[in-house]
Order: sequence, then C-alpha cells, then structure tokens
Amino acid sequence: MGMGTGVGTGDEGLSSLERGVLALEGRGWVAPGAKERAIREELGIAPVRYYQVLNALLDAERALAHDPVTVNRLRRVREVRRREREA
Repeated sequence: MGMGTGVGTGDEGLSSLERGVLALEGRGWVAPGAKERAIREELGIAPVRYYQVLNALLDAERALAHDPVTVNRLRRVREVRRREREA
C-alpha cells in the first residue's frame, strides 16, 4: 500500500505521502523498529526519505494547518535538540 513519491496533492496542499507521514508521526511508538517497519510497509519509502519529508513538513505552514498538534510537538522537540547540540 505504498503512497508513491507524493506527487499529486490533496487537502490543504499536502500530498498523500505528506499526509501519511504526519499520520504515522502522530502515533505512539514503543517497540523498537516498529516505526521504521511501518514507514516501509505503509508508506513504501525508506526511513531516510521519511525523515527528509518530515523535516520539510515541520517548516511548512500547510502542514501546521493540517495537523497543528503533531507539527507543534515536533517543532518543540526539534528546537530542544538544536539547543542541546549548541550547548
């Protein structure tokens, strides 16, 4: 059930791949490797590509409009990690 390359847009200007990435990121992950397995099986892409798409989405207002809770949470996490690296 791969979502291909993300070409073709849906609601709020997000591609089906981008919506899938946000939906997957909104889940809780406990088992090691479960998230990476879901990325491959559900989205049909490599984890490195997933994180590239996700990182770009964190800077996109359309992603914020689509899923403000997930995007704001991830922006906070990213900011904390940046501060830790700079310390």
